[in-house]
Amino acid sequence: MNPEQEKVATGILYTDQYQLTMAQFYYQTGLHDNEVQFEYFFRNCPDYGSHKAGYCVFAGLEWLLDWMARVRFQDPELSLLKNQKTTSGRPFYDPSFLSWLKKNGSFDRISIRSMPEGRVIHPNVPVAVVQGPLAMAQILESSLLNHLNYQTLVATRAARVRQAGRGRLLLEFGMRRGQDLGANAGARAALIGGADFTSNVGISHVLGFPPKGTHAHSMVQAFMALGNSEFDAFRAFSRIYPDDCVLLVDTINTLESGIPNAIRVFEELRKKGHQPKGIRIDSGDLAHLSVMAHKMLEEAGFSSTLITLSNQLDEMVITQIINQIMEEAPIYGIDPDQVINRLVLGVGTRLLTSSGQCALDGVYKLTAIKSGADWKPAIKISETPAKIINPGFKKTWRIYDERERATVDLICLDHERPDKQEEIFLHHPVEQQTMRILNKSRVSRMECLLEDVFLQGRLVKEHPGIERIRKVRDLDLERLDPGVKRLINPHIYHVSLSRELWDLKQEMINARKKMNPDHERLPG
Repeated sequence: MNPEQEKVATGILYTDQYQLTMAQFYYQTGLHDNEVQFEYFFRNCPDYGSHKAGYCVFAGLEWLLDWMARVRFQDPELSLLKNQKTTSGRPFYDPSFLSWLKKNGSFDRISIRSMPEGRVIHPNVPVAVVQGPLAMAQILESSLLNHLNYQTLVATRAARVRQAGRGRLLLEFGMRRGQDLGANAGARAALIGGADFTSNVGISHVLGFPPKGTHAHSMVQAFMALGNSEFDAFRAFSRIYPDDCVLLVDTINTLESGIPNAIRVFEELRKKGHQPKGIRIDSGDLAHLSVMAHKMLEEAGFSSTLITLSNQLDEMVITQIINQIMEEAPIYGIDPDQVINRLVLGVGTRLLTSSGQCALDGVYKLTAIKSGADWKPAIKISETPAKIINPGFKKTWRIYDERERATVDLICLDHERPDKQEEIFLHHPVEQQTMRILNKSRVSRMECLLEDVFLQGRLVKEHPGIERIRKVRDLDLERLDPGVKRLINPHIYHVSLSRELWDLKQEMINARKKMNPDHERLPG
């Protein structure tokens, strides 16, 4: 693509065709300017097959809001739409609609309330609430989902990998197998969710982090093909990067060649006043090799050098590696914690592509529309009870128990104040008979989760930056019960509806049944 084509492809037309089809339909039927409310939420936590997440970490909001603030329909986009034809050869878009887009085709009248990035989020809880004129709110859907779903998916995976690695230094290495420029969004999300650094150079500098990396196997291969040795390759690398020397030791034989040659080079560096950084192992039995590498480095007097592991790591593989180190290290008279504490985890493909769960099922649903001076709640009916949305204007309150642990997210109608109630009614989102009462004496505090982030096309405040987002993440994860954070078969975090919201939902379901007798099989 040339620069002009790229601008069009990533601008206001970064949406699906059906969004524009619907926008024109709303314009032709006079609904385009009706004020509406859409909600973004996801239905299920990622399920990776052999293991499953019990929560998600929200990410992607900053890039979405920046995109919204800069794009609008201008002559290049309108010219392309003008030339689009129906199957019969007629113009697809009416000239009056295109004229309306030229004047009104921006997000200047859109407002968003959202949870901040880094917050722990749960299924069916409104994460972002969009208000504005129907046509533009509709056009926003695809890009909003694209920005928020992927980054939330990767941030969640990164948080789980960090948990499995017991907080060891975590590097994101996945660019080479990422989805085109999505690797930039994935790297940012990984930094939010748990990665300390990324190997992606451009996005590292944009976000204010030094990029991290080692060297390739090809360096050793090239030296050997030209009649030199692995040691020669290591020595040459150390001369050019004496203060950042990390050597990849598994090109020939990790224990018999790679580590001994690395130690020889490290000894030369030490004599010259430099501190070698460490080694990287990219193949073989990573747990066993870590134990033996630790032993060899300790015996050579390199106690502070690190051992970077890579090669298809994810949270389950890392858990297995650490468990094996805990079992195997004592056999050699080694404290396993010493081995674990010097590990650096290079996680690539399975993090950036979210292997096992390639997409988050985040959705964008209409929950209210204005008619005259009055707002009307909207509902989507489905034969699958879990897919029936919660209608109307709502707030979500996170309730913390006496231990200061998050115990339930309560979705209420906008006017409700559960924080003022002595007994808090909690209804299961789907199951008719499942409900309970929470006494206020068992509640340490409550917080309303949504805040204004975008008002009438303008950012409400400056973006917080990755470091502040990480602090939000850490605090939320600290307040989450360990059972919810389990890597396998996590405890289900409670999300409940207030009595008023449950009653409104049932009332609207029953009303739709009466209007549509064919839907009598729908749950009540």
